[in-house]
Amino acid sequence: MTDNAGGTDSTDGIASDGTTDDGTETGARGGGRRSFPGISSRAYEHPADRSALVALRKLTGFDTVFRTLSGMLPERSLRLLFLSDSVRVNERQFAHLHEMLLDACHILDLERIPPFYVTQDPNPNAMCIGLDQPIIVVTTGLVELLDEDEMRAVVGHEVGHALSGHAVYRTILLFLTNLAVRVAWIPLGSIAIMAIVTALREWFRKSELSADRAGLLVGQDEAASLRGLMKLAGGNHLHEMNVDEFLKQADEYEAGGDLRDSVLKILNVLPRSHPFAAVRAAELRRWAGGRDHQRIMDGHYPRRDGDGEARVTDAFRESAGHYTERVRSSKDPLMRLVNDVAGGAGELGGRLRDFATGQSRSRSTGKGDATGGDTGRDTGGGEGPNGSAAGRAPEDR
Repeated sequence: MTDNAGGTDSTDGIASDGTTDDGTETGARGGGRRSFPGISSRAYEHPADRSALVALRKLTGFDTVFRTLSGMLPERSLRLLFLSDSVRVNERQFAHLHEMLLDACHILDLERIPPFYVTQDPNPNAMCIGLDQPIIVVTTGLVELLDEDEMRAVVGHEVGHALSGHAVYRTILLFLTNLAVRVAWIPLGSIAIMAIVTALREWFRKSELSADRAGLLVGQDEAASLRGLMKLAGGNHLHEMNVDEFLKQADEYEAGGDLRDSVLKILNVLPRSHPFAAVRAAELRRWAGGRDHQRIMDGHYPRRDGDGEARVTDAFRESAGHYTERVRSSKDPLMRLVNDVAGGAGELGGRLRDFATGQSRSRSTGKGDATGGDTGRDTGGGEGPNGSAAGRAPEDR
């Protein structure tokens, strides 16, 4: 297969040696790793990713900005920029990265191979940008930092962005971030742009969690994915670092401090396009050990031919359920407070409901105050009809 600036079809030269009973493939292309024919990005997207994008699209002025910038940023300019000042990855240049790209596109069944470039920059970074067609770019700093297995997860991460359609929004985020600096002297203009930039950053942080999952599906090596994230935080001193200790930092970050620390966490993350590395590692470890990941590996996952039937309301419902569970189980002081307030409101609501039900039953049966009194005592004792706490906040915080 040949690579060019316009991309090539991934079916050219890609063949599998066999197909498992569950429909997933294992073969030469992919290095013997399991592949996922027809997989939808819904399979690995973080619950907050899609709902944040939906909320972004509803932001006042976003549609106008999106349409305007899509016309102002021609695909050709991006292609020429990297073609002229970076090294294109193919069979003869960074051949090992080229093989990783082909493997990743095969595993995630991405039909069109994105152009892939390496650019000179000591800072480790990678991105997937583009409007009509995604372009993957990695820096020399990242190539020098990671080993082969860690780099494979990164390539899978970027291919995951491409499959999810994230590139166009990432491109607009980069442009608006630069534009906001240039128009900072215009008060209203700067405020309007920064509102959209802030919303884009919030979405992009969630999209990074989705892409981390895609990287794990491609590399199929949890340890390598976690090592790569740890290296982004601590550099190329692997013999001095430990993944388990790094994950403990994430636990301490989430649980430590008081409400002031919770507010500072929010302020610290607002200007960032990516979540903190330790938090990303903890999120990925949590997903890797969960049922959703195992089902994908077993061949049970949403497919692209069903994307048209997926509803926005389902995405919001899933995201709401995710946030509810995270708030309930979070160790963060602010989240514990939210959980306590919600639990107290639920208990109060349960008591009011039981009281109203008791009054209604009293009127219908004619027993007067006796029934109402009994119900009041039961409710006051904190138990509902089945002897369980009515709306009481969970104890296992």
